[in-house]
Amino acid sequence: MNLRSVLTASVLLAGTALVSQASYAAALDDLIAAAKKEGELTVIALPHDWCGYGKVIDGFKKKYGLKVNELNPDAGSADEIEAIKANKGNTGPQAPDVIDVGLAFGPSAKKDGLTQPYKVATWAEIPDNVKDPEGHWYGDYYGVMAIGINKDLIKTTPADWSDLLKPDFKNAVALPGDPRASNQAILAVMSAGIAGGGKPGAESGAKGLEFFAELNKRGNFVPVTGKSGTVAQGQTPVVVAWDYNLLSWRDSLKGNPPIEVVIPKSSSLAGVYVQAISAYAPHPNAAKLWMEYLYSDEGQLGWLAGYCHPARFNAMVAAGKVPKDLLDKLPPAEGYAKAIFPTLEEQEANKAAVTGNWDKVVGAAVK
Repeated sequence: MNLRSVLTASVLLAGTALVSQASYAAALDDLIAAAKKEGELTVIALPHDWCGYGKVIDGFKKKYGLKVNELNPDAGSADEIEAIKANKGNTGPQAPDVIDVGLAFGPSAKKDGLTQPYKVATWAEIPDNVKDPEGHWYGDYYGVMAIGINKDLIKTTPADWSDLLKPDFKNAVALPGDPRASNQAILAVMSAGIAGGGKPGAESGAKGLEFFAELNKRGNFVPVTGKSGTVAQGQTPVVVAWDYNLLSWRDSLKGNPPIEVVIPKSSSLAGVYVQAISAYAPHPNAAKLWMEYLYSDEGQLGWLAGYCHPARFNAMVAAGKVPKDLLDKLPPAEGYAKAIFPTLEEQEANKAAVTGNWDKVVGAAVK
C-alpha cells in the first residue's frame, strides 16, 4: 500500500481535492486497520531524549493504540543494520521493523537488500537530495555538530575545535559513541577534520583522526560514550554531539549541572538522518503507519520540539504550519547559516577513512 500513489491516482482520475482527500482517508483507514491487526511495532536506537523521540513514540501509541517494542536505545547506525541482518527469519520483538540511520547507511542498506520501498503521503515535501527515488530510504531530520559543556566542572567555554586541545580540557572530551560504528561519532570526527582544513571526504576523515590522536596524546580524550548521565556525573564533562541532543540534555538536567551548548565558529557540519523499513519487517503495516505518522505535520513538529530540523521544515514554514514558540526555542539562525551539508559520496569516503583507521591512528576504544 502506498498512500501517496492512492492520492495521486485519485487526483488524476477525478481532478478534485475532495475526492483525493476521501481516497487518502480511505487508504489511511485501511492501513490503520492492517497495522492494528499486527498489533505492534519494533523500533531500535531511539533514545527518548534524542530529537524528542520520547514524546513522538508516546504520540504514535496514543493515536493508534499499538504496542511499541523499543530495542537498544543507545545503538549506533551500524548496530541497527546488523540487527536486521541477524533477525532475517525472526518474527518476534527482536527484529526491528524500522530503522533511523545516518545518511550514508541508507543506500548501503538498500544495496544489501535490507530495506523495502514505501512512499509516505507527504513524499513531495521531502527534499529530493535526501531521499531514494524508489522510496527505500528518506531523510527525516538534521542537526549540526556542537559542543556541550558541564559548566560546573569546565569553566572555560571553547569557541572552536582547536580549543579542546588546551590543558583546560584534560580528561574531559568525549564522543557520543564508537567512531567505528556510530554515525554521530563518525561525523563528529569529520567535523573536526573540516575545521582542521580537510576537504569533506577521505581528507576530512584523515584530518579528523589526526585531531583525535592529538587529543588522546594530550590526555584530553575520554574513551567513554558521552550521554546526558555521563555529562552530569562528570565522567565526560565535554561532549561533541548533535545540537539537538545537547540541547535536550540541557533541558532535562534543568541546570543541575548547567550545560552550555556551542556551535564551533570555524564550521558547522550538518548531518541528515534517514528512515527506512526493514525488508524483513515482522509488522510491515505498522511500519508504514509509523512512517506516515513521522512525516505528518504532527510527527514533524514533534521532532522540531526536540530541536531537530525535520525534513519538511521549509515547506511547513512556508505554509504557516510551524508555531512561533517552536521557532523561538531554536538556537540563533546564524549557527545554521554556515552549515556544511556533505554529499553522500563525501560521507561515504569519510566513513571509510574513520572506521578503517581509528584503531591504527587514535587507538582508543570507546565504550
